[in-house]
Amino acid sequence: MINFVFCSSHREFSVSLRVCDASAMEKPGNQILWVVTMKPLIDTYRHKGLRKKLAVEVRSKGVRDERVLQAIETIPRHFFLDSSFVEFAYQDKPFPIGSGQTISQPYTVAFQTELLNLKRGEKVLEIGTGSGYQACVLVEMGARVFSIERHHGLYLKTKKLLEEMKYRPRLFYGDGYKGLPAFAPFDKILVTAAAPYIPEPLIQQLNQGGIMVIPVGRGQTQVMMKLTRVSDTEVSKEECGYFRFVPMLEDKAD
Repeated sequence: MINFVFCSSHREFSVSLRVCDASAMEKPGNQILWVVTMKPLIDTYRHKGLRKKLAVEVRSKGVRDERVLQAIETIPRHFFLDSSFVEFAYQDKPFPIGSGQTISQPYTVAFQTELLNLKRGEKVLEIGTGSGYQACVLVEMGARVFSIERHHGLYLKTKKLLEEMKYRPRLFYGDGYKGLPAFAPFDKILVTAAAPYIPEPLIQQLNQGGIMVIPVGRGQTQVMMKLTRVSDTEVSKEECGYFRFVPMLEDKAD
């Protein structure tokens, strides 16, 4: 028996090669048996304790919505990082996830989510699925989530992970600047990348009374904007501080 162990982003594969003897491999009709075991995602008491501390830290920075804090405490953030970087999962910092993208700082996720004034059952459009962590926070709070990712590889990876985690947002591969007109209108829209301007199609896909939260700016820091669609022709705007995001790009990417 020969044993191998392979590691992927979210799984460890144990493979056993069972061979009677070396010469048997060369004989016609003989079969080599491969046994592949996929170990499940593991969430330990240690991870849960670290999440609890993270939620306390996020609260200390000003987030007060108990449902947001509960979602931060509930969702295993280490599932969204490569297994080699688990120790970074519960630090209040962003972290690269590939394709030039990051998993946002937990405080930033909580801050944006709190600005939405989210109610259970509301229909939310997320622009920039990324790792899927923000989408899970929204689902955990009872939202019906539609999320767009422009990087095809990241879209596929995140879709697989969220299915394994039993979260069910509706994920789409597409251009976030265009939104999802076929599924509009939305009660809330959340943009998780820095837009150089506010895309008009997104405003048009927002329900009357709906809220859009979007970081806007071309420099290294952006202004977090909270937009409320007052009527068909009027949108109120509120500036809510400065943050740093990766840029929001147009079109799809492979």
